[in-house]
Amino acid sequence: MTSPSLDGTVVVITGASSGIGRAAAQAFARQGARVVLAARDRQALEEVAAECRGEGADALVVPTDVGVADEVERLATAAAEFGHGRIDVWINNAGIGAVGAFDETPLEAHEQVVQTDLLGYLRGAHAVLPYFKQQSGGVLINTLSVGSWVAQPYAVAYSASKFGLRGLTQALRGELVQWPGIHVCDIYPGVVDTPGFRDGGNYTGRALVPPPPRYDPRRVAEAMVRRALHPRDTTPVGATASLLRLAHALTPGFDRLNGLLTGMALRRANQAARSSGNLFDPPGGDRRIDGGWRTAEGPDKRLLLAGGLLFGVVGALLLRRRR
Repeated sequence: MTSPSLDGTVVVITGASSGIGRAAAQAFARQGARVVLAARDRQALEEVAAECRGEGADALVVPTDVGVADEVERLATAAAEFGHGRIDVWINNAGIGAVGAFDETPLEAHEQVVQTDLLGYLRGAHAVLPYFKQQSGGVLINTLSVGSWVAQPYAVAYSASKFGLRGLTQALRGELVQWPGIHVCDIYPGVVDTPGFRDGGNYTGRALVPPPPRYDPRRVAEAMVRRALHPRDTTPVGATASLLRLAHALTPGFDRLNGLLTGMALRRANQAARSSGNLFDPPGGDRRIDGGWRTAEGPDKRLLLAGGLLFGVVGALLLRRRR
């Protein structure tokens, strides 16, 4: 029995211009896949394509705004032509965010987040599934996040989108049960060190700093490669993804506690200008994989201590309730 291989497979990646998407493009290129790169920024995509070709892979650039249905359909058509009628893997990864008090964030900003982070994934799935059914196989990989289990105060539209994606993927799995060769795989990373915190919409008036630990985007890309080779429904990336999911399930009032802590952190942060960021246009600045937030210090000891304390508190509460 031969080992599975990605050599020559056609892999579509949305949000490929930076962060997790760019890391995924490089990771699949190293596996010999033929990558189709989609994002709004053509120049950045051309840079990524050159990186992939440097790995010996074929690469196609298709500038795409996943918030526009016709553009997603054109992406699928171009990818199928590139693959001589076949698409093997489709990665829904494009994402944006808007941070700020719900009623102080413009409604159009909330709507734009949902257009990209929820409807963009729905459009991607809708565009690729006919190809998967025609060839009786394919892997759809969705980049969700720990935010799909733990709602994030001050990022209401993002949380609504990520919670919605859980329903989207679970419903698709149920509907596709008669197609055993088609797989829908979810990736649940913790906080990832990408340019997203720098580029996203910020209506708080405060500088945004992602909480530690901040994971390397390449870890998420490696998880995507593993799921393309060996499909599995759910894959967390980073211990905090599983820890926070468990804490949310077991801790009464977790959402309110999370809101208090987030509000305190924002009030203590340095002042910054309000900005719509990359919500309506591609971001400026250097397009890269890393956000520059990580350190070389290894696991954050404060997080490990907090996790231990949290489990202690949860255990005490459960014991008290039993008594």
